[in-house]
Amino acid sequence: MEMEFHAQGKLDGLDLQLLSALEVDGRASFSKLGGVLGVSDQTVARRYRRLSAEAGLRVVAVRDAERLGQDQWMLRLRCVPDSATVIADALAKRPDTYWIGLGAGGTEIVCMTRPRHPGDHDDLLLGKLPRTPSVVEIRAQQLLHRFYGGPTGWLRKFGTLDEEQIAVLTPRHDANATAGPARIDPEDEPLLAVLERDGRATYPELQRATGRSESAVKRRLAALLASGAVYIDVEYHSEFLGYPLAAVLWITTAPSAMHAVGEALATHDEIAFASATAGPSHIVVTAVVRGTAGLYAYLSGPLGRLEGVQHVEATPFMRRVKQLTYQHAGR
Repeated sequence: MEMEFHAQGKLDGLDLQLLSALEVDGRASFSKLGGVLGVSDQTVARRYRRLSAEAGLRVVAVRDAERLGQDQWMLRLRCVPDSATVIADALAKRPDTYWIGLGAGGTEIVCMTRPRHPGDHDDLLLGKLPRTPSVVEIRAQQLLHRFYGGPTGWLRKFGTLDEEQIAVLTPRHDANATAGPARIDPEDEPLLAVLERDGRATYPELQRATGRSESAVKRRLAALLASGAVYIDVEYHSEFLGYPLAAVLWITTAPSAMHAVGEALATHDEIAFASATAGPSHIVVTAVVRGTAGLYAYLSGPLGRLEGVQHVEATPFMRRVKQLTYQHAGR
């Protein structure tokens, strides 16, 4: 079932198609995007610039912690009143955090972490956060298995691209690129430093940043993408699509039902991310809906009817502080 597009006059169907196309291949040229969408490359360029300026569009490289075998954690921080915003902004500036939101009337922070180096997680959980007087409670749940999210983007649930368009856009890697394991080497860091700021950086830009030849940069980036160590992701303000409310749902299941519930959740239109967790709850998901009525409809409908679900705790975000990248203004 395809999702219903409610742009509320801010975006139109072509905007959504462009966002969806970038979700398939964030590095596709404007001419290729235009050819797939049936418009000129100048039109694509104009739409891209407008979406960047008005809808928070960013295309960035993301390290896939799950494919790399690195730990990921979901943190719930309960804070004293008037301190959560400051703490959330400080967390957002860290390169090892993403998907940060303020909930519970502004007294709770929900944050995902993906430590880049051994010891980073200990530094955050055992060092900095416990020494912050304004943080009165820390709950940390390790992510065990991703059911939905990561390289699989939420926009595909709108169904605005047909199978042929998706096939044309899907990047194809040569046999040499697909042979390697998912790993990031120290010499990849200058390359990723650029792509994590701008996933559409050109090969000449990447060549200058790395000091490697353009052909070497192309081969290494192709290998990183083909192995799944890195993927190109798209962030945007979902309210411009008519879905202004996001909530984290902490779901308890019977242990034997955990996998079946997670797989079922992955098919729900509202779910942008779903993972099994170790901690008080068994599954954590991010739901994106049109408003409080939509959240109620989902909780009492598709989720409430799901066999194996025993308990659900919802944390609606009052404000999303960070998605993939940190931008102080407008978050």
